Amino acid sequence: MSTFNRSIPLLAFCVCGLVMSGPASAEMKMGVVNFQKLLEDAPQTKTAMQALENEFAPRRRELLTLQNDLKARDEKLQKEGAVMSEADRAKAEKTLRDQQREFSRKAGEFQDDASTRRNEEIGKVQRYLVTEIQGYANAQGFDLVLGDGVFFAKGPLDITAQVLAVLATKPATLPAAAPAPKAPATSTTPAKPPGGK
Repeated sequence: MSTFNRSIPLLAFCVCGLVMSGPASAEMKMGVVNFQKLLEDAPQTKTAMQALENEFAPRRRELLTLQNDLKARDEKLQKEGAVMSEADRAKAEKTLRDQQREFSRKAGEFQDDASTRRNEEIGKVQRYLVTEIQGYANAQGFDLVLGDGVFFAKGPLDITAQVLAVLATKPATLPAAAPAPKAPATSTTPAKPPGGK
């Protein structure tokens, strides 16, 4: 665990101590989000994982076909190897080994590609969820929302279910680019031009 990750609980504890020691602590609205649960249960995560499943299904089927073909060739060689000439058996064994190596290479590439794409999609979902948590907290008037590093929170502080309820009302597919957090609204009165009246 990195020093940064180890310092998160301490930082959260210090922030809570400072917040609770202030005179306006009774007016402070705080919440806690179980980010792992949010990530697991969000419809956007499930949609992203299903899209990945669909994306890699053809390659998975191809690997299964190759695997079954190799198994059949191996069984055939075991049965017929005793009656084959030495040269034919050696050639068949070499061909089978080459095909097994090729299968292993393709299977390794499949695992690497699938893992990389999964990490990319999870990263997109995580960024989207952070934006949604910030939007929910802002709309509900929270002063502080904590995530990872919280070891205990009373039920009323945990707003994970409320954020999940909001996520359920959103499209299950992520937007093309995660929206940036909205800046606070400013006055709509147009500025006067320099030297204007």
